[in-house]
Order: sequence, then structure tokens, then C-alpha cells
Amino acid sequence: MKTLFIPTDFTYQSLQSIPNIAQQYYPQKVDIRLVHMLKITDNIGELLMLSRRSAEYKHIPDNFYIRCREMEKDFSHLINRIHIDIFYGSTVAVFNNYLDAHEVDAIVPPHDNYKLLFKNSINPEVLIEKCGTRVLANTETAGVMANLIAEEPELIEQQ
Repeated sequence: MKTLFIPTDFTYQSLQSIPNIAQQYYPQKVDIRLVHMLKITDNIGELLMLSRRSAEYKHIPDNFYIRCREMEKDFSHLINRIHIDIFYGSTVAVFNNYLDAHEVDAIVPPHDNYKLLFKNSINPEVLIEKCGTRVLANTETAGVMANLIAEEPELIEQQ
């Protein structure tokens, strides 16, 4: 089984390419790690409470969790499990330790409109470029027009 690391800002765009990427590894299933990256604080009080952090997880929309579970079901022949995680750190050494601990085989670059959600969010591309783990190329998928409502033309009776 392969494990893929995907930076996420908890939007639909973070999930959009998963089926196409997982298809590349078929018949082998993949584990997906959706991760938002935060630099670690300098505040001693916050460091002491780091193991009890859940404030960031409260900002993950419920529909993001729901969509991840739906993808696991819909693409169960491709995806073993989707993990949602928050990475705390800002050095390549700590990032490599995270990748090794979770046995990450490849990294998917963040989507074009990736947003930094918190004051201590970091741009994942900075660490990804330096980590030495294989980065997948050409992972973009055709855009999906969300919130597009097609309306039927109204028929008007002529006199």
C-alpha cells in the first residue's frame, strides 16, 4: 500500500484530484494524508498545551469530513483510508520525521488557490521542495464549476 501526503486548506479543491491520483496506483490501494501545516509557537504556555491542541481541528468544516468519508466509500477500490491531520513544525528535519513516521511514499503539491488558514500557517511548498520525498507532477484535474445553477429559459406566451 502506498501513502500519499496532500497539503490541505480544508476546501473541496484539496480533494478534487484524489480519485485521479489514486487511479495511478491501481490495483494497489492508497492511504491519503490530508495535512494542514502550522509553524510551532515560541510561547512556552502554548508549547506546554501542544499535546492538548484541538482548536485548529474545530476550524475543519463538517462537510469536509463528510466528503472525505464519501470518497472513501465511493472509491473504496482505490482508497484504503483518508486521514486528516495537522502538522506542527517549520523545519525540514521535523517534516522528514513526519513523512518517515507515516511512511509517505509521495507528495502531491498543493492546489493553485491554497490558502493559509491561521496566523501560524505555513506555505507547504517551502518544506516540500527541500524534503527529498518524491513529488508527483501533473496532478491538476479539470476544474469543477461549483455553485453553478443552470436555469431553463422562461417561456413567454406571445399575443
